[in-house]
Amino acid sequence: MRAVLMWAVPLVLVVAYLLLAKIITRDASMVPENFPVLEPDEIGTAPAAPAGVVEVATFGSGCFWCTEAVFQQMKGVQKAVSGYSGGHVPNPTYEQICTGRTGHAEVVQVTFDPAVVSFAELLEVFWRSHDPTTLNRQGNDVGTQYRSAVFYHTERQKQLAERYKSKIDAAGVYQSPLVTQIVPFSEFFSAEAYHQDYYASNTQQPYCRAIIGPKVEKLRKVFHDRLKGE
Repeated sequence: MRAVLMWAVPLVLVVAYLLLAKIITRDASMVPENFPVLEPDEIGTAPAAPAGVVEVATFGSGCFWCTEAVFQQMKGVQKAVSGYSGGHVPNPTYEQICTGRTGHAEVVQVTFDPAVVSFAELLEVFWRSHDPTTLNRQGNDVGTQYRSAVFYHTERQKQLAERYKSKIDAAGVYQSPLVTQIVPFSEFFSAEAYHQDYYASNTQQPYCRAIIGPKVEKLRKVFHDRLKGE
């Protein structure tokens, strides 16, 4: 349904969509404020990286417009690019992805400075900004392309993601267990140009106002001291 909103849609359908989205989409504010974090002894000590060396992380958490907008707010994130990962079709188009038959998930590839923001912190942002308990679904966006997933680039990313996922489940943060996939990264295909910086370029678009805006606002309240410009 998100794709439909990109084009001309009768006003009554837009209103109906927005009302339904508000009902179905899980608001990040429903997540308890005492959301667990990985403690230093759980994170361990990573090998020291040379100054200026960046790392890459790839996350799928439903609509990549939402995921991109969220990570772009964080200090230490140098780049957040919307795209596709985890499938079997090379260089897929958005139209192909929407069929759910390519195997790809909508993802955002994040380039970050680990001296400013850690992978563990990015995982916290990831899990707090979507519902990781709904299989192949985020609100009205339904299909395997909207699955919750961490595509790890290193063995350390895998270990931290698995450790954090287990900790969230053990804390009983959600009524249902997390269904987030933690799978090895293979390839990333950048999405079409009109998908990049979507929220920043379309803040008044209905989907942005009803879905993405509230997520960004919640992020600003929770991570205010770790955001750009704060």
